[in-house]
Amino acid sequence: MNFLRRVISPSSRFQVSQFANRSFKITQNHYGSISQPTSSSLVHGIHQFHCPDVVGILAKLSDCIASREGNILGADIFVPDDNHVFYSRSEFLFDPAKWPREQMDADFSNLSKKFNAMKSVVRVPDIDPKYKISILASKQEHCLVDLLHGWQDGRFPIHITSVISNHERGPNTHVIRFLERHGIPYYYLPTTKENKREEEILDIVGDTDFLVLARYMQVLSGDFLKSYKKDIINIHHGLLPSFKGSNPSKQAFDAGVKLIGATTHFVSEELDSGPIIEQLVERVSHRDNLRTFIQKSEDVEKRCLAKAIKSYCELRIFPYEANKTVVFRS
Repeated sequence: MNFLRRVISPSSRFQVSQFANRSFKITQNHYGSISQPTSSSLVHGIHQFHCPDVVGILAKLSDCIASREGNILGADIFVPDDNHVFYSRSEFLFDPAKWPREQMDADFSNLSKKFNAMKSVVRVPDIDPKYKISILASKQEHCLVDLLHGWQDGRFPIHITSVISNHERGPNTHVIRFLERHGIPYYYLPTTKENKREEEILDIVGDTDFLVLARYMQVLSGDFLKSYKKDIINIHHGLLPSFKGSNPSKQAFDAGVKLIGATTHFVSEELDSGPIIEQLVERVSHRDNLRTFIQKSEDVEKRCLAKAIKSYCELRIFPYEANKTVVFRS
């Protein structure tokens, strides 16, 4: 058996204005493109900040970057009118020789303590390790294949540590050949109603940064979520909160809708009810049959999931209230 393709039996173990509801974007870019600075010594950084709203946060954030001769390219800020909390995302250029990575962490950590931040994350894509993820998928593989090809093309700053499925794939299938060619392990974990193989999945994904459910048609238990303790991103083939549960495309088709869509959300204990990250739509008409309806649905699912993962990796997403998100657009 190829060591990259593993079948595991059930018995084995394995986030400056005085206006209410402030939401605005500051843009400054003397370089034309963030990814193409004029000096090769300059590096692109991102900072995500979430704290109680008080006077002077933006000034201190700007001063922190400017004091190290960094240049702010853009800043997104949001303060809701009914909740005195501050959300910001800043992009900047800096010279690592003048602002070493360890010093940057220390500087933003001091800001975090000063403002009692709930969240402060800094990321330097060209220096920091890529996000380690595992993808879980079932039989349908349009989202899985799109993510694999997107990763291969460099669209996502991720390292795929494994693909896990409750569906067996033969050795000559496209997915298995792709995974073997790139050294990505494939774990086939057949599930039953009584055994969802969650202990084995936890063993496999223990060192990942987050998980992606690319049409994984199994419900993860509350115990799994509590044990994993990190974010899990799911694609739902419907516009939540409508058409929850199984076969939403057929539900929408039977309802005669004129717009179909897909929803990417964080996984929570309640089925298809986690905080929504992204939603995309596609127009349909009476001329669509179920086959073309599903084809359009699958295309929008792929785009919706890819956009959500990109936003997550670029630190554009913040938790908001009990079951919402703040997402700063690119």
